[in-house]
Amino acid sequence: MLKLLKKIGQAIYRIWFYVLVTLPILIFFPFLLVTTLSGKTYPQFFWLARNIWAKTILFGMFCLPRVKREQKFEKGESYMLIANHSSMLDIMLMLYVSKNPFVFVGKEELAKIPLFGFFYKRVCILVNRADPKSRTAVYRRVQHRLNQGLSICIFPEGGVPNESVVLDSFKDGAFRMAIRHNIPIVPITFLDCKKRFSWTFFSGGPGKLRVRVHDFVDTQLLGVEDTSTLREEVRETVLHELEENA
Repeated sequence: MLKLLKKIGQAIYRIWFYVLVTLPILIFFPFLLVTTLSGKTYPQFFWLARNIWAKTILFGMFCLPRVKREQKFEKGESYMLIANHSSMLDIMLMLYVSKNPFVFVGKEELAKIPLFGFFYKRVCILVNRADPKSRTAVYRRVQHRLNQGLSICIFPEGGVPNESVVLDSFKDGAFRMAIRHNIPIVPITFLDCKKRFSWTFFSGGPGKLRVRVHDFVDTQLLGVEDTSTLREEVRETVLHELEENA
């Protein structure tokens, strides 16, 4: 009986998540639409996404962020934000962590999600990892966004890893971009997202969401040949934090 009640509670909790994802978009649809009409109004869209959409979901799910920072963002600076990826909450939590406006680079399949996908494809940099031309086009779009004073966010595992995997291998893309565009990498570890809201339907629950923003990694003196070394250095930072706080 207790197991049945737990499953019912987890099902309600998951459905409530999708309600919280959808409601702010419906309520603020005109404002969100207007702020996506031009790249110049992206900071206003980001403010709405961060302060209305993301915070409504996180606090509405009773998932309370606890952020520890080894280094702080500087206003007006561009960064490459890197984090582990194990939950849909990662998107909202990243928005919570950074006040500096940034653009997600993500897989184009998410654009098919009703309502969410409408805005996702308008404001994010979409990539088809199976298409070399798509991957090449990402570099041009990243440069355009950096020229606008924005930061970039990539989950470098390149997809959603098996839940039994602590941290999957990292792809080169984010690190190569950071080197080519001479922007610092910000390694970030999300410690509790998998526990709070994993990809398994009957799982999760309210609680704290611990985040560690690590020291930034400068790329000014690096060349493309340093990509793999940089990639493994950043991955080791995130992995160590995950293992220390398992």
